[in-house]
Amino acid sequence: MKPVVKVASPAAIAVLRQATALWPKRKKASDGLLPSLAHINQNPNSDHNSGLAADLTHDPKGGVDCKDLFIRLRDDKRVDYLIFNSRIWSARNGERDYTGKNRHEKHIHISIKAEHSKDTSPWFSWVEKPSLKNRAKARLAKKAVKQESPSPKGD
Repeated sequence: MKPVVKVASPAAIAVLRQATALWPKRKKASDGLLPSLAHINQNPNSDHNSGLAADLTHDPKGGVDCKDLFIRLRDDKRVDYLIFNSRIWSARNGERDYTGKNRHEKHIHISIKAEHSKDTSPWFSWVEKPSLKNRAKARLAKKAVKQESPSPKGD
C-alpha cells in the first residue's frame, strides 16, 4: 500500500487550479486529488494516496474535453499515465484498454511522476492564458480537494 499523504503535490494541485483559471465555468463534480477511505480500501496503490494524481471532470461545454486532454497530455514529461473512457496510456506501455472498476467516463485521471511533483508549470500550454481575474480566483482556491464520491475510483 502506498502511504497516504494529507496534502496533494503542488503539480497535482496545479492541474485543477490551472483548469479553473482557464475554464472558470467548468463543472467540478468529478475533480479529485486525495483519496476517500473507500478509495484507499478499493485501490491501496493509487497515486491519489501519494498525492501524485489529479482527476479532472470531463465537461466539453465548460471547456474541459478529456478526450482531447487524453491525447495532448501525452507530450507532458510530468505525466506517468492517463486514464479516460476505459483507456489507459503510458509512455512505457502505450495505449490500451483499461479494466479497472471505474471506467473514468466522467473524468480524466492524470498520474504524475514523483520527480515532477513540484513542477507547477502550465499543464495546458496550448490554451490561451487565463485572464488576471481568473488566475486570482484560482489562486484563492488553495484548499486541496478531497474526493467525495461515495463510490471508490478504480485507478
